[in-house]
Amino acid sequence: MFDIDFLLTSLLVVLIPGTGVIYTVSMGLFESKKAAIAASVGCTFGIVPHLLACISGLSLLLHTSALAFQAVKLAGAVYLLYMAWGMWRGSGKFEFTQQHSSGSAVQIAVRGTLINVLNPKLSLFFLAFLPLFVSSEGASPTIQLLGLSAVFMAITFVIFIGYGLFAHSVKTVIVSSPERMRNVQRVFAATFAALGAKLAMTE
Repeated sequence: MFDIDFLLTSLLVVLIPGTGVIYTVSMGLFESKKAAIAASVGCTFGIVPHLLACISGLSLLLHTSALAFQAVKLAGAVYLLYMAWGMWRGSGKFEFTQQHSSGSAVQIAVRGTLINVLNPKLSLFFLAFLPLFVSSEGASPTIQLLGLSAVFMAITFVIFIGYGLFAHSVKTVIVSSPERMRNVQRVFAATFAALGAKLAMTE
């Protein structure tokens, strides 16, 4: 069931930077290893509802109901713009101290979860992606989809942690220059804003 095509395709999909990757990398750069790992956990957990929606067929609702898709899409866009504003507003005074941290590991993970939960395109992606690797000669489709989903989540978690820890490893380069640190943080803020705007305009 887990053939090389599925593994390679999943790896490529996860490696492509998206909102989850941007969030995890920002936690690695501006916070700590613990924050990066928490973000990875949250972003990975955030794809669970979409995988369950795909398996149960609820993704069809988002695909066929313009109102449902628009509602989830706009909620996600607003949340990304809110995060962008918060990051941009704090970029002029950001310091690497505990008192300016982004919150506890649980709070960081919850934000990561919301980022992916509020992205309706994930449901549509899984609806189109996972069935491609379901074999008619294997176990029941539901069991196969659950297995494929578990493997995809594991790949996501490992890759996201890699992104986050790598970002943290180059943190000292950013910290050494307050101006560079401020500019990088604003780039992340602008990226979140751009992703939110793009999501809002998705048909």
